[in-house]
Amino acid sequence: MALQTLKPAVPAGRKPSVLPIHADPDAGRTGLAWGRTLGGKIGFGRLVMRAAGGELDGLRRRRDLKKVDLATIGNLCVDIVLNVPSLPPAPKEERLKYMEQLAASPPDKKYWEAGGNCNLVIAAARLGLCVITLGHVGDDVYGHFLLDVLREEGINMVGMSEDCEAAKDSTMYETLLCWVLVDPFQRHGFCSYADFSDEPAFSWMHILSGRVERAIQQSKIILCNGYAFDELWPDFLVSALYCAIGAGSAMFFDPGPRGRALSQGTPEQRGALELFLKHSDVLLLTSDEVVSLTGIRNPILAGRDLIRKGVRVKWVIIKLGAKGSMLITKSSISCAPAFMVDVADTVGCGDSFTAAIAYGYMHEMHPVSILVLANAVGAATATGCGAGRNVASLTKVLELLRKSNIYEDYKFWTDLIDSEISKEDVFLLWKTCINGCTGAPVHFPLQTVVPQLIAKFESLCDACSGSPERRGEVIGAKGAECH
Repeated sequence: MALQTLKPAVPAGRKPSVLPIHADPDAGRTGLAWGRTLGGKIGFGRLVMRAAGGELDGLRRRRDLKKVDLATIGNLCVDIVLNVPSLPPAPKEERLKYMEQLAASPPDKKYWEAGGNCNLVIAAARLGLCVITLGHVGDDVYGHFLLDVLREEGINMVGMSEDCEAAKDSTMYETLLCWVLVDPFQRHGFCSYADFSDEPAFSWMHILSGRVERAIQQSKIILCNGYAFDELWPDFLVSALYCAIGAGSAMFFDPGPRGRALSQGTPEQRGALELFLKHSDVLLLTSDEVVSLTGIRNPILAGRDLIRKGVRVKWVIIKLGAKGSMLITKSSISCAPAFMVDVADTVGCGDSFTAAIAYGYMHEMHPVSILVLANAVGAATATGCGAGRNVASLTKVLELLRKSNIYEDYKFWTDLIDSEISKEDVFLLWKTCINGCTGAPVHFPLQTVVPQLIAKFESLCDACSGSPERRGEVIGAKGAECH
């Protein structure tokens, strides 16, 4: 394998500091359904019907008792960020040769960065959420690097593999690498082992371990994205969805760029995608992705279609790039223009945005306020170079909120929210109040929303921006709460 040359030896005696979730294996079980019972007596459909009938209300009421705010599934990797004269060629065989040439010279550590879901969990932790990530890293220098980065941010990792002996002898168990290539025009290309395999990277992983089940039970929000299908079998991911529903945890799903390929993939991939689209609580998509998955060109109508076909879908979040974002429910549409910033790099912006959506969902904020926060966190990441440890800092988010320089394009929003669509309540963030027209959106004044957000995060920013010792105490306390 080309990537074998990128696995320097690990110093003797060092082991990955994966932090397990300590809990009684049977604690919190409902008897309804769990990750290992997909073929058991109680099917997925019956579980959902019983949940809809209120049988799981008690679990939802106990959500506040869960220790962890947010847990992500899979998609952990180390990014190797390199400037290149040109992006890799499109044909698969040529891309493989291109990656082999890169792999021939192991990259200096200064080019390494935490990638994948690390972007999201770091952004979420900086917002003050108690975060864990469920995934696999190898007993190699890249794995140790990734764990060190997460630990420094106060984030615990729950390892998915319990077969430690086998992991020592197979390249299949090594930490995943992703080459992030940037050309002179700041365009990005990506190469990884997953691009050249017909099976998931961790094809040896078939069932949820008891440790992962317990982590899901203890988490208020579980997030899965389309890239997880590059690592894990569809049945494995469905069992995680199944487990989350049984535990009363909210499921967030972001199909991402992989959504279209999954919709045209194997029967197992198509089936898993359909289950996630129907049974997640929150769906997050770009305007192009939602159109691609539904075939409906208007993103509002496409979002409504996902809610109508969904069984448990409460929110559909549509990311509109430089225009802003919207949050669609069964009864309302909320919209917020984007913040105007000098964009340095867009990598990690969507992950940072999602972290803020999770924060707002957990704290039951108004949808417009949630979108304002998410837009600010995404924009703050865009002002930096690269993702991982370079995602939005709370200081930068507060700076953007104080400036409140949003991109107002009233024609864009009014064209999008036409008279046929806006039968529900429509809320639009705006600098000035221009209400009064029948059928027009309800305008949320920016000067009302922003001060509330600033007040909410200033105290956390003050705590984390003190001495290194004080910041360490804050991060350590947060990690201890999640453990």
